[in-house]
Amino acid sequence: MKNKRILITGGLGFIGSTLAIAEIRRGNKATVVDALLPDYGGNRFNIKEIDKEIEIEIGDVRNKKLIDKLVKRKDVIYSLAGTLSHVDSMADPFTDLEINCVSQLTLLEACRKFNPQAKLLFAGTRNQYGRAKYLPVDENHPMEPVDVNGINNIAAEWYYRLYHNIHGLRTCSLRLTNTYGPRHQMKHPRQGVLNWFIRQLLDGKTVELFGDGSQIRDINFVDDVVAAFILAADSPKSDGEVFNLGGDAISLKTFVKAAIKVFEQGNFKTVLFPLERKSIEVGDYIADRSKIKDALGWAPTVSFESGLKKTFDYYLKYKKYYWQ
Repeated sequence: MKNKRILITGGLGFIGSTLAIAEIRRGNKATVVDALLPDYGGNRFNIKEIDKEIEIEIGDVRNKKLIDKLVKRKDVIYSLAGTLSHVDSMADPFTDLEINCVSQLTLLEACRKFNPQAKLLFAGTRNQYGRAKYLPVDENHPMEPVDVNGINNIAAEWYYRLYHNIHGLRTCSLRLTNTYGPRHQMKHPRQGVLNWFIRQLLDGKTVELFGDGSQIRDINFVDDVVAAFILAADSPKSDGEVFNLGGDAISLKTFVKAAIKVFEQGNFKTVLFPLERKSIEVGDYIADRSKIKDALGWAPTVSFESGLKKTFDYYLKYKKYYWQ
């Protein structure tokens, strides 16, 4: 797919910017929209290498007039703007509702009215499942979230499915698991603990693992996640579908030990769970990714060790753009 017009909401953030770079490199024209809200991860430096080849719109996805304008004449729309913090969603549920749910409905309505031919990709989350009743978790697993963020993402995903079923929009949802890699915000741990562990090591601090660190997470390097989005965007087989992503299922302690080995220095310790974290801890999670493999041929290709090395190398080189 070349010479297509792409819109990426949250396009100055972690996954959005990496996706924008990938789309530009394969010959497409990309517009990114991002509100650059404090602590949400948007960073102009993320698209530095393509800033002369991309259109940047600083704006909020809650702005209906803006979204109505931006969706017109786009071939593919990646909906990546959203809040990711479990803790924040419990402390401020209405902001989470506005950004993760209402804004998604606004986008869908804009496409229904002004661009019903566009392909729409939604970034869902493993948080929709809550605590796993069985492993690995497939797409038919019951959804019983433990936080507001998970509930709002379920509602948003159902809007996408409804607009496909009723209005014929070409929608697809990818349920992301823990993603790590370059261009992630590094100011706080609320949007992804894996990169926070990496920051602590880079800062020479002792990594703190809640509980005993044995919690299993299914992790993906960001380039593999971007590859899944692009495959889903290109294929009509993804229309109306939802897919799990997943990669290396490892404990948090194993992740930290591997990061220390790659970085060749660092320490960790276990600490008691903070109360606000323990109440929403989901326990072990392993994804069944067989559906997307069978339908689209997707499987992660970046090894755990390679992904960690790329991440450390990136932040060692560009630390000043992420630590301030």
